[in-house]
Amino acid sequence: MTTIIGCDFHPSFQQIAYVDAETGECDERRLCHREEAEQFYRSLAGKQVRVGVEAAGGLRWFRSLLHGLGHELLLGDASAIRASCPRRQKTDKRDAQHILSLLVEDRFPAIWQPGEENEELRQLMLHRFRMVQMRARVKNQLASIAKNEGVLSSRVWSTRHRKQIESLPLTGWYEQRRKDLLEMLDEFDRRITPLDKALADAAEQSPEARLLMTQTGVGPVVSLAYVLVIGDWTRFPRGKQVGSYLGLIPSEASSGKKQQHLGHISKQGNTMLRWLLVEAAIKAQRFDPSWHRQYLRLSINKHHGVTKVAIAHKLAVRLYWMLRSRKNYEQIRERGSHAGQSAIPRGSALTPTI
Repeated sequence: MTTIIGCDFHPSFQQIAYVDAETGECDERRLCHREEAEQFYRSLAGKQVRVGVEAAGGLRWFRSLLHGLGHELLLGDASAIRASCPRRQKTDKRDAQHILSLLVEDRFPAIWQPGEENEELRQLMLHRFRMVQMRARVKNQLASIAKNEGVLSSRVWSTRHRKQIESLPLTGWYEQRRKDLLEMLDEFDRRITPLDKALADAAEQSPEARLLMTQTGVGPVVSLAYVLVIGDWTRFPRGKQVGSYLGLIPSEASSGKKQQHLGHISKQGNTMLRWLLVEAAIKAQRFDPSWHRQYLRLSINKHHGVTKVAIAHKLAVRLYWMLRSRKNYEQIRERGSHAGQSAIPRGSALTPTI
């Protein structure tokens, strides 16, 4: 690389520190977004440029700019970058200089970045996920109206329950509220239907997603979301790293000779996939005798949320082993999902990347 740049990125500006490997020239600059930043990086067109930045939101336009110019962009683990700097003084200039030193010394904790096709499908998945969440809120409001009128039903939304809500003798703004909510519900259904079809088509075109759909309880949405978020499975030497990556393991505060203290799950992974896995696990445990026994055993002494997350963790690990072994659900059940877990997959590093 002829030019190495450490970038402390902010929504409205970025502080950079860079070095020219050929001349040894070093400098610092503060670039406002987006005009000044674009002008600076375009002036480096034709050179071999490597830019390091902490992984954060609002980087889409910046990543597109650098890729379009042929520059290399490395996203770093923010917590690892901060942990490698022992100084208590934290400023934009110090952060940029620290990132630059990590790049020059080849110690920058780069993380995996999804490709353009992966990113496009992620946007489709996220859009559908948010729309379903908003539709669920509308259904909950309609169920609340029915409950206030003494109409109780199961938690599962049905056509019969909707007809009961439509037949309630309401007046005034209460009636107007019901009317508006029903219209919003119909609109959400109309918009979500093509999204479901697009996701189903994308899942059918993915061999990995089709393989994961052989697992009971896992449909096109869950399988495709898992493939998109996990990406290259060789990043994970063992199944337990997958549970940690998705935030399905408990936080821990144990030290010295004290008793082990476990807390809530870390929730450090992808929120959407974690939610989908919990929903799929509830259905999957009904068709797996060993999982169902564990589900019932945990339900006796544990909160139902803890029980669901425990099965979701097992489901996440099993899907990983299906991808790794290239075996479907029935084959995995016959040989055992944890067979050969101590072996590190060929082509992966001893220390997994995030």
